Amino acid sequence: MPSQYLIQITPWHSHKNQLKKIRETVFIQEQNVPSELEWDSLDEEALHVLAEMLPAHKEQGKKLAIGTARIIINNKLAHIGRMAVLPEWRAQGIGSKILRCCIDECKNPTNHPPIETIVLNAQVYVTEFYKKAGFKITSEEFLDAGIPHKQMTLFL
Repeated sequence: MPSQYLIQITPWHSHKNQLKKIRETVFIQEQNVPSELEWDSLDEEALHVLAEMLPAHKEQGKKLAIGTARIIINNKLAHIGRMAVLPEWRAQGIGSKILRCCIDECKNPTNHPPIETIVLNAQVYVTEFYKKAGFKITSEEFLDAGIPHKQMTLFL
């Protein structure tokens, strides 16, 4: 039976513990990003995407938080960041679904002004992943938290 996922837009306060756990695992523990760089005041105002694995049977318990991203909207510009999938859940299409959810939210002006441009800072080793979704590299390589990145842009 295929795995079932729930991918939803949520405010920080609704799922803060799950979102923090994913980001702590991926960025702070796995990638050695200093915690003072990971946590900022933008989480409170951002929209967050939460990917959860649904239990095979309702009686088996709670959903398991496995991936996240955040969207910061500033007028007609959206910035996708803090995208992470727990290591044991990678290479299963979850990241693509999270990214698609982010893009779809940016295209839907119901909860925010119309977005014209989406930007993100991609770790260099995953730029091909974002290119598949239509993003184009729009900067030279730079370091963020000691990790090589390139800015990427999608015009809507």
